[in-house]
Amino acid sequence: MTYTFKSEQFLNTSLDTAWEFFSSARNLAQITPPEMAFEIHTDLENVEVYEGMIIDYTVRPLFGIPLKWKTEICRVNKPHFFSDKQLKGPYSLWEHTHSFIEKDNGVLMQDEVKYKLPLGFIGALAHTFIVKKKIRDIFKFREETLNRLFIKSVNESV
Repeated sequence: MTYTFKSEQFLNTSLDTAWEFFSSARNLAQITPPEMAFEIHTDLENVEVYEGMIIDYTVRPLFGIPLKWKTEICRVNKPHFFSDKQLKGPYSLWEHTHSFIEKDNGVLMQDEVKYKLPLGFIGALAHTFIVKKKIRDIFKFREETLNRLFIKSVNESV
């Protein structure tokens, strides 16, 4: 079964600033819960996302067990959206679209994740009891972190 997770967050920043932050894969660790021990293995050197970009990393989503994950950036429409898909990792499908919509006083950021777990019935059970909550928790952490980061940057510029 394919699942969809959607999230929206208003950021008190400009479209260019939002794009600059999210289009740098180096910022992923900042917005990932620390217990997941997110570690990028690809040398990114402040490169902005581009179509065909491959990012290798390790994440520990459950019980501290390390999982290798490989992501490809599939589509980029600067500064409005980019999408990535898992090439290797724990899901049989993972497609994540990050959208940025300029508003009068900031940016509405939208995320849509389409994902599917392996192992049929066992995967469905894991989704019900573990994975769905874990994804919500990851995005909740991300929301709280982004609120602090963007409020801080707004306050620092005053």
